[in-house]
Amino acid sequence: MTHLSSTSDDILAAARPLIVAGGYNGFSYADIAEIVGIRKASIHHHFPSRVDLVRTLVLRYREDARAGFAALERTAKDPGEQLSNYIAYWEKCIVDASAPFCICALLASELPALPAAVAKEVRLHFETLSEWLASAFERGAKSGIFQLQSASQTEAEAFMAAVHGAMLSARVHGNPKLFGMITASVRARLSS
Repeated sequence: MTHLSSTSDDILAAARPLIVAGGYNGFSYADIAEIVGIRKASIHHHFPSRVDLVRTLVLRYREDARAGFAALERTAKDPGEQLSNYIAYWEKCIVDASAPFCICALLASELPALPAAVAKEVRLHFETLSEWLASAFERGAKSGIFQLQSASQTEAEAFMAAVHGAMLSARVHGNPKLFGMITASVRARLSS
């Protein structure tokens, strides 16, 4: 989904890398105000609380993910190619730091401590991703591209865990190329 540029969009754009770097509590409105070049009161006008800001950020992230899934389906001819392109998207983002990490994966690690409204949006993101992946596995199994070893939902969860685990490993070791090395086995499994 395309969003019109506005102060609230600028605030969300400034918050995202701060959350990636330090988590839910790893930023202040003063940090964002300095980046965007506005007063803290202006941020409170758009997002009265941190909960409002992060919930909106995750909601938009989920909307953008849905649009990305639709684009993958339009541009890739089969579910195997769609899933390979999904991995390739994250690999490029991690290697060139254009989108260094899935913000929802980071927030998921903080789930027990997140406010309920934010936790709900993070869960909805993973449900949306899991549903799309399960659908891809089902479509691939029906067309003979995939030989599923488990139910499509289980395959989706395993795939999601592998990709997000590769993100974590790359981050832990400070080696963006590690993501590609780890996901190579996932790609090989998709093509077999």
